[in-house]
Amino acid sequence: METTANANDVENSVDVVDPIHHQHQDQGQDPVPVPDASNSSHGDPESEPKPEFNEEEIRGILEIIASTGKFWHDWDKLKSMLSFQLKQVLSEYPEAKMNPEQQNASLGETYPELLQRLDEALLCFIEGPPFTFQRLCEILLAARSIYPNLSKLALALEKNLLVTSTLTACADPYPQTMTQGPEESEKTSEEPQLHSHSVQNGVEPMVGDRDEVMTEVEPADIDDEMTIDMEALDEIVGSSETNSTPSGNS
Repeated sequence: METTANANDVENSVDVVDPIHHQHQDQGQDPVPVPDASNSSHGDPESEPKPEFNEEEIRGILEIIASTGKFWHDWDKLKSMLSFQLKQVLSEYPEAKMNPEQQNASLGETYPELLQRLDEALLCFIEGPPFTFQRLCEILLAARSIYPNLSKLALALEKNLLVTSTLTACADPYPQTMTQGPEESEKTSEEPQLHSHSVQNGVEPMVGDRDEVMTEVEPADIDDEMTIDMEALDEIVGSSETNSTPSGNS
């Protein structure tokens, strides 16, 4: 019985041996370490998923907000877009490429400090965008043409971010006419022309065609009037000759 129990123990111990560990022991190699999930680079910005939007999408959305003063998207997403656009716009100014001493002389602070201060002022809005959201979008869409100096741009952005009132998302339908692509806009512009041609062929001619018809008729009318005038002139001349003939004979 003891022999049977020992045999069973050996079989059980063989069954629970790690096959990978056992294989490497047979080959005289160290076991392969299992990667630890806690050591993965989740905090690395390069490994983080990229935003689901691009610069064209951001600009299109900001243009709609700048023209309507309303917003439809989730505020957290819009805030990320606005933060991205803010950093993009500020980086285009020459002050961003100066050394810290020059930045302090021009801006009163370094460029990283200015960028962090404005970005934090934007990110502090939790419930919704500031009520100056429309003006912020207008500035960020045409910053270089409005403010040639970064110091003036920073002052304008700061004034529009130092508010407390916020906006709520619009419940109206999203303006589709502003989001249509170039192909759709071309199709839209072609539709009135097609309609005009159909009206011309079916019911009434276009204005341009009316002008052409009038130019065709006018020469005929002028010829008729000239014919009538010439006939009238001939009658007048003939009657005067008739009246002058008897007086000459007498």
